[in-house]
Order: sequence, then C-alpha cells, then structure tokens
Amino acid sequence: MINVGIIGYGKMGKIRHQVISAMENVQVVSVYDPLSIDTEINKAHNSDQIIENQEIDAIYICTPNYLNKPLTIQSLQAGKHVFCEKPPAFTAKDVEEIRTVEKESGKVLMYGFNHRHHGSIKQMKKLVDEKTFGKVLWMRGRYGKSVDKTYYNNWRAKRKFAGGGILIDQGIHMLDLFLFFGGDFDKIYASVSNLYWKLNVEDNVFATLENTKTGMAAALHSTMTQWRHLFSLEVFLENGYLVLNGLKTSSNTYGNEILTIAKNRSVAPAATWEDEENITYHMDESWKSEADDFFSAIQSNRNVLMGNSSDALKLMKIIDKIYSFRKKG
Repeated sequence: MINVGIIGYGKMGKIRHQVISAMENVQVVSVYDPLSIDTEINKAHNSDQIIENQEIDAIYICTPNYLNKPLTIQSLQAGKHVFCEKPPAFTAKDVEEIRTVEKESGKVLMYGFNHRHHGSIKQMKKLVDEKTFGKVLWMRGRYGKSVDKTYYNNWRAKRKFAGGGILIDQGIHMLDLFLFFGGDFDKIYASVSNLYWKLNVEDNVFATLENTKTGMAAALHSTMTQWRHLFSLEVFLENGYLVLNGLKTSSNTYGNEILTIAKNRSVAPAATWEDEENITYHMDESWKSEADDFFSAIQSNRNVLMGNSSDALKLMKIIDKIYSFRKKG
C-alpha cells in the first residue's frame, strides 16, 4: 500500500484525491490546506506534518505556484516521492536545482502536465511517432479563457505568487504539447502584453518557435482576453494533418474534444472536408492515466514516462526565453 499526503486541498487537491480513491493499493492518509476544509481524512496542521510523516510514501503538491519549488525540494529531501502540479518552478535555473535534489534522493518526481494524457493527444502522438504522415512541418496552438474582475483578488494575478500570467498558468500546457510532438526549439520570439487587465502579469502572449536544424516551427497564442474558453491545436505534417478542437474537462467550457485526421492527396486540392476523419472523445481519463504512470513508476522503481523533470527543464527554458520579451516592472 502506498500512503499519500496532499498539500493544498483546493480544486486540484480534491481532483487528485478523488482519482486516488478509485485506485488499488494507494490511499490518501492526510491532507493539509491553510483554509478550513471539509474531509474525513486526517487534516494536518501544516505542510511539515505531511512531509515529516513517516507513514507517508508520496506527496501531492497542489499549492499556489510560488510554493512548488520549496515544497518539492523539502519533500524529496525527506525521502518522499513527489507529484507536483505545474509549473515546476518559476525558472529553468529553479528546475536545475530541483533536479540536483531529485538525483540525490533517488525518489520519483513527476509534474502535472496532464494534457499529454488526454486520449486525443495520445492518438496524435501515436500517429506522429509512426510517421505515417511523415515528419511534422509546423504546429499552431491557441489556448484562451475568459476571466472577470474577481481575478484581481486571485493569487494568480500577482507575479510574486504566480510567476507570470496566462502563459505560465495555461499556455504552458500548449508549449508542453509542442515539445511532445516536435522535440525542441532553439529560436524564439514573443510579444508579451497586459493591455486589458493592466496587472503585472501578462494577459496575452503571441510566440513563435523554430527548430533551426529541422526548420519546424510552431506558433502559440495564450490569452485571457478570449472572452470564451478555447482550445485548438493543429499539427501539420508532410502527408496530412491532425487538428484537435475542444478539450474534455470537468467544467465542459472548452466544448467537445474532437480530433480531425486527414491524409493529403497527390493532386490539388491536397485534402478536402470529405477526406477528414473525426473522432470525438467523450471521457476525460487524463487524471487517471497520469496517476497510473506516477504510481507505476514508484512501484517499478523507474522514471515517469511523461512529465518528468527533464521534460520540465526543457519547457522552462522556453518559458524563460518568452518572458525575456516582457516589459520590465
């Protein structure tokens, strides 16, 4: 039996707890949140009581962003396996420090980039890896949501707690998918702005990324002035394309998760609407898939397959480059 402690029992902590409760040989034995929480599980008085609890084998960190790095390091040093929500930290340098502690601890460390675990994304990855459609030429991702004035009172609206705005909150997932399908990027340009909400965190990012060795490029728009929730990812390859519109979530605000697949023809037009195959994903099994990988890694004493610290470092290097374009202050 793997005993789990959860630090941070808001929306994400409760989701993680619900998933774990349906698993065999894994159980949540203690949770901590600074706010009053309603749960029958043992409630710790502070995070140290979770980390120092000798009965706990693994810790889920579901806290505001600024706590992710210190709690991850403290937990690893205490000999715990760690699952931490994104972002892993504020900078790539932070992640390098975490990786040093991870290596010394010998424990499993995984980050919550759960989009990789959606059924549609798994199918896209399978097709990309099989190279049936040839190599990836370019990708385009749009990820947006609407917020209201209550956002001003949220910790996400303050850079010292969040590390940034919509990019590190939501766009980070799209960048992670670019890396998942495309490998890496070494040339980056970005426009980082806060034209509408006038906060010290960005409300829009337009970024272009290029792998100068292969010529593959990707374009990202991450926004909180979309005025509606939107998820759209396009992967165009030599012999076809994969387009994912919508994302199945608990709120159902992103619409139906529909993957469109089409193979090019040799004569113009290269592809028509009739050539497309549409697959609708009605269930979100990403949370379970993610937990399965984490606990399997613990039981098998192996690295996690997706969302490991190497993935996190590569991603945060790109985040650093994009944020180098934001205005000072």
